[in-house]
Amino acid sequence: MSTPKDFVATLDSDARKTPRRIAFITKRTSPQVHVKDEERVMTYPEVFFRLAVAIEALAVALVVVSLIWNAPLESLADPTHTPNPAKAPWYFLGLQELLHYFPPVVAGVLIPTLAVIALIIIPYFNINIEAEGMWTRDRKRRLWIFGVVVFILLIVVPYVRKLLQPGVDVPPVWVALWPTVTVAAFMLLAAQTDPESATGFRRWLVRKPVSFWIMTWFLFELVVLTAVGTFFRGPGWSWVLPWKGAL
Repeated sequence: MSTPKDFVATLDSDARKTPRRIAFITKRTSPQVHVKDEERVMTYPEVFFRLAVAIEALAVALVVVSLIWNAPLESLADPTHTPNPAKAPWYFLGLQELLHYFPPVVAGVLIPTLAVIALIIIPYFNINIEAEGMWTRDRKRRLWIFGVVVFILLIVVPYVRKLLQPGVDVPPVWVALWPTVTVAAFMLLAAQTDPESATGFRRWLVRKPVSFWIMTWFLFELVVLTAVGTFFRGPGWSWVLPWKGAL
């Protein structure tokens, strides 16, 4: 039986060379690491119970609303009479509004497919996982990419539409591009903001990752197109102000 080796207390930072460690704790120190524990709940039964309560509360609210106000239903469908304008359900009005500006292949197939692919890919972005601000590094390179994308959207898209629909009077596309211009303006504001010295809204803006900007643009575009198709489109899909009538 071999004799045990003597232990020598030394100061060393190489954990591979000296893997055994001894911690000396004085009276006024503590080995506890001060961290903030995040609140956690079990999926079952806590989250399941909260979800059931929320569903029941929503069902009760819908019943109360239906008892007080009648649903705005129109008359029975008449196959001999097509309403003007013939509008899709509200959740498809954004696509119908896009069909007013772009060819069916672009508005009905290409754009929705790209949107769905983007929504699938966004959660897997490394920048999304790290929650890194879009403009915190490589600012010049990303500004160049940002400028090229905005240029394509604002300049090239209208001409591509005319090429895809030769001989057709294509309506202006500025309504569909307005959300893009708005989001681009906020992105430019974030790009010109110093993340270290900024405060308030600009500090919050500059720390947002690229996934935040893509999702914000998608939701903003969807809301604007749906609102325009719902409230500002009249007979022949012409521009209508709800309080004045057709223009």
